[in-house]
Amino acid sequence: MTDADPSPTPLLLFIPYRYAENASLAHLASQGFGDLTLAQARVFARIADSGSRLTELAESAQVTKQTAGYMVDQLEAGRYVERVPDPTDARARLVRVAGRGEQARAAAMTALQELESAWAEHLGPRRMAALREALSALREITDPYL
Repeated sequence: MTDADPSPTPLLLFIPYRYAENASLAHLASQGFGDLTLAQARVFARIADSGSRLTELAESAQVTKQTAGYMVDQLEAGRYVERVPDPTDARARLVRVAGRGEQARAAAMTALQELESAWAEHLGPRRMAALREALSALREITDPYL
């Protein structure tokens, strides 16, 4: 075991997150979803199972509504999502994962499961459980969507 890394904790959290994003995108590309960009994936990953309004996606992805709209346009052109009427508001539309998007979502989940297994193997079961427990506890004070 080496000395603890002196980097700020937020950076230590970001580095594995960035690695996970890159590994997921590489896996998606290998499965035929190479047209999906990181920016699109960040918006796509925030779509609720029941669908999401564009304003919700923009807020959760921390982008402007115009940027989210552009990303959704691209995702729709790639058949990853579809826009459907919102059953709770006739004036609104929901962005919902479409057939190709469901396939991409399944491939991304496979990539994340493989990555989590590799991390668990590296850390060992006790440290992996402690990591997950600590990160879950941090969500209580950092995740406004919890």
